[in-house]
Amino acid sequence: MDYRQEYQKWLTMFADDEATVRELKAIEKDDKEVEDRFYTELSFGTAGMRGVIGAGLNRMNVYNVRRATKGLAMYLKNAGTADRGVAIAYDSRHFSDVFAKQTALVLAANGVKAFLFDSLRPVPVLSYAVRHLNAAAGVVVTASHNPPQYNGYKVYAEDGAQLGPEAAGEVTKYIRSLDFPECAPMDEKEALEKGLLNIIGDKEVDSDYIAMIKSLALRPELLAKEGPNLKIVYTPLHGSGNVPVRRMLKELGVTHVSVVKEQELPNGDFPTVTAPNPEDPAAFKLAIPLAEQVGATVVFGTDPDCDRMGVAVKDKEGVFHTLTGNQIGCLLLSHVLESRRLKGILPENAAVVKSIVSTEMARAIAEDYGCTVFDVLTGFKFIGEKIQQFSETGAHTFVFGFEESFGFLSGTQVRDKDGVNASLLLTESACTAMSEGTTLYDKLQELYKKYGYYTEKVISVTLPGKDGVQRMKDIMAGLRANPPKALAGLKVTAVRDYQSGCRTACDGAQTRLDTPPSNVLYFELENSNWVCIRPSGTEPKIKLYVNTKETTAEASAELNEKLGEAAQALMA
Repeated sequence: MDYRQEYQKWLTMFADDEATVRELKAIEKDDKEVEDRFYTELSFGTAGMRGVIGAGLNRMNVYNVRRATKGLAMYLKNAGTADRGVAIAYDSRHFSDVFAKQTALVLAANGVKAFLFDSLRPVPVLSYAVRHLNAAAGVVVTASHNPPQYNGYKVYAEDGAQLGPEAAGEVTKYIRSLDFPECAPMDEKEALEKGLLNIIGDKEVDSDYIAMIKSLALRPELLAKEGPNLKIVYTPLHGSGNVPVRRMLKELGVTHVSVVKEQELPNGDFPTVTAPNPEDPAAFKLAIPLAEQVGATVVFGTDPDCDRMGVAVKDKEGVFHTLTGNQIGCLLLSHVLESRRLKGILPENAAVVKSIVSTEMARAIAEDYGCTVFDVLTGFKFIGEKIQQFSETGAHTFVFGFEESFGFLSGTQVRDKDGVNASLLLTESACTAMSEGTTLYDKLQELYKKYGYYTEKVISVTLPGKDGVQRMKDIMAGLRANPPKALAGLKVTAVRDYQSGCRTACDGAQTRLDTPPSNVLYFELENSNWVCIRPSGTEPKIKLYVNTKETTAEASAELNEKLGEAAQALMA
């Protein structure tokens, strides 16, 4: 692709758009910037599109949104489901409302009914709405926890989960067949008059969603007893979780919820954080001092689209500890399984689903309760696929799913990670600990003592631009051709190549992997340690997942540090 030719094409094609022309003219002499914006198309995959906001082929803007939406409309028409319509939601990011409206109006222009929420909503509400409205698909305009200059476009299938690889590939084919002028929107007034644009308010979806979340409470009697005494600090990080999370807690009788005022209202600049990411302990720099001030024992926050939840908990000495996604997942998993066991509602065919890069501690916990553990590729859509499979076959009953990237789910009516659902489980877990005279921090230590000391680290190696894309390809190709025999003194006992779908043991024995093809390498090491290497599907970086297990916390942390250094050396 000739990036300069594409640049000139945009100047001509959108000559009537003064803002776009002005922005492109301003970078005319910056060849590197022109190249980055036009050397490739903004990719569309199982996570939809995500990129920096701006003019250009490789940027998030109304033209790429319109084109993606027309491609989606063509896909739904070919599938024969377009008459059921598409649900559309958006978060607090810059241009989210604009992109969502354009999505609705392009669908309308193609004869597809759009159900557009009247204000920002979390991802899980959209996932729920797709099933609740019997829509053919859903779209959420969000870039999740990325910095403020980003936005994105996620597409959901009729089951409420994000599009799978095959469907995303089909939509991509339609998108690539289209020229931008073919993707014009319908006039808003006309769309409303024809019934092709439908605005969704609270009564259509939200109240039913909150009722569903409340039904997931496993120990409502403890919530009723301890909830009025539990002190919580919550931050929505300027996003969409503020209303549903607080409403859910209030209706369950949890009344001492202090919200970080500086982060309460939607704001696409996310002025109080570098990035609105609850995975980052820095996200709690305002929340923890507030917790100390009001005497709270639990702090939690959700990202702008409220699908992820981060947590900090106080120990008995009054010190707050921010938890990893794996630690939160294990605490919530233990709570779910123990509560179900006590209530006599733990199914014999109970299933726990986690991503391949999430802690093996979860397996130890689940198997202790007689549950089957299923490993899936990174991406909550694959957990959603398992839920659908269980529903169709009846072979297993889903009880909990999570990813180390702070995504959790205990219900089946939402098919994506759910920050509201997670907030309920965390609050219920805290009430349980309070009733036992202990803390969530102590409960985590009890899990370590019982199952072993697991330590996890995620290292991101950023490789931006066109050169970075090629560098990632070269790194993965080199590791496939010449995999390491040992890392940090630990023997590599097997290599899982999820691209080829093959696990190769050190003795050469091979077995098939029951997962779709994915550009991931997983090195099994001695003594239950492992390293996984995965290029990100939405960002210009390679992620290294380093996991260790030892008999003490200190030994596990020390080994993790050494193994992390060895893994990074593979990128050289």
